[in-house]
Amino acid sequence: MNQTIKTFLVRHADKKTASFHMPGHKGSALYREFGHGDFLDRIMDCDITEIPGADNLFQAEGIIDELQQRYARLYEVDRSYLLINGTSTGIIASILASVPKGKKLIMARNCHKSVFNALTLADAEPVYAHPTFMEAYGISGEITAAEIERLLIENEDAAAVILPSPNYYGICSDIEKIAKVVHAHHKILIVDQAHGAHLKFFRKYGIDTFPKSAEEAGADIVINSIHKTLASYTQSAVLNLNSSRVSPEAIADKLQCIESTSPSYILMGSLDINASLLEDHGQELMRRWADNLDYFYQELSKNPYVSCFERIPSLDHTKVNFSLPNLRLTGSALEEILNETYHVFIELYTGKYVMAMTGIGNQRKHYQMLADALSEITAHALKRGLVETPVEQEVKMAYSPKRAELYPVPKDRKYVDLMDAEGCVCANSLIPYPPGIPLVCPGEKIEKEVIAYIRQLRERGEKVIGISSENKILVG
Repeated sequence: MNQTIKTFLVRHADKKTASFHMPGHKGSALYREFGHGDFLDRIMDCDITEIPGADNLFQAEGIIDELQQRYARLYEVDRSYLLINGTSTGIIASILASVPKGKKLIMARNCHKSVFNALTLADAEPVYAHPTFMEAYGISGEITAAEIERLLIENEDAAAVILPSPNYYGICSDIEKIAKVVHAHHKILIVDQAHGAHLKFFRKYGIDTFPKSAEEAGADIVINSIHKTLASYTQSAVLNLNSSRVSPEAIADKLQCIESTSPSYILMGSLDINASLLEDHGQELMRRWADNLDYFYQELSKNPYVSCFERIPSLDHTKVNFSLPNLRLTGSALEEILNETYHVFIELYTGKYVMAMTGIGNQRKHYQMLADALSEITAHALKRGLVETPVEQEVKMAYSPKRAELYPVPKDRKYVDLMDAEGCVCANSLIPYPPGIPLVCPGEKIEKEVIAYIRQLRERGEKVIGISSENKILVG
């Protein structure tokens, strides 16, 4: 019998792994440690619908309403809304509630694919804010307040601004400065904080070595993927409304338009448990996480062959980005060795860098497993002879989108082979996943550098949404 999803999951769960990928709970140990094992043991019996007493997500007046109020208190915002279709749902609803049909949305060029989906649903016109590019690491950096102000001056008819902070690699923009600029122009600021749901709680419990959360910094709407780094199940999230610039009724209306009419009580139950963990044990858990990170970075510093991103003030260093620059190892090869030999599973690699996404559920032993694995990999490489990675062995880092001229999104579309697409106007976003950030957006011309990069990704077996199995793409 061929392997099924169920058998794969059970076999993986049987392994003694170290998880440095989402979700943040990292398995059952966290729930059992703090007295929530009964939920795990009775999970099938907890899978219900809107029976009497269970409340209703779209007319919350009972236990769901109480949980939303708890999240509003935890994040110190006006209102919180539970999301059971992930942060993507909250992003789309926020844009639909903030951007009238046909109006402009100023958006970071490295936004998640859900923002591009929202543009289609809202019939909104994008105005791209380009992030800085961190040449040392080959990744997108922050969105600056100056870039946002320039675009607001040039586009007075824009209704709102949206950007991710932190981005996938943990780089945060200065949301406080950006919020002041956006509000001075009487616009709405939406922050996709999918990768930073935890930031509020480090600072809330006295650990100030992390960037401010978008809620603290004054964003109007903030969407948090609770599941990515905190303790709820995959696909559960929270939208926080942090000002009166957007109607709560408008948010609620758009959410009910696009969320499932059969919301999972399992997901909402896990959001309940996450809230309880933060309320009852938040200081202990965040301190433990911070201490483990300090320990891990210290362990990595003992290995002279490991290179980490510098811990600059704008970096959320729960994302541990590292490489072995003097070894003949790409990020792809390093990930494969960590998975297959050491049962250490990481979130993402880009060029020579690997990103380990830590979470509230990681234990000290997980960090030790990764540190020991890197020490062994280094030792084995030294036995074979340490060499600089030659130029021909280098793999290009993440492609940095240029400030491309925008053309009308094609209405007459056709499929062409990727290799024949140079100069064509893209009709459908081309998105490596992860990280889910478009290389080419609808209305942008496809350049030969992009084609070469996509071909390289495909040859390595990576996923690129928007390209068929026959390597065909949709153009005008």
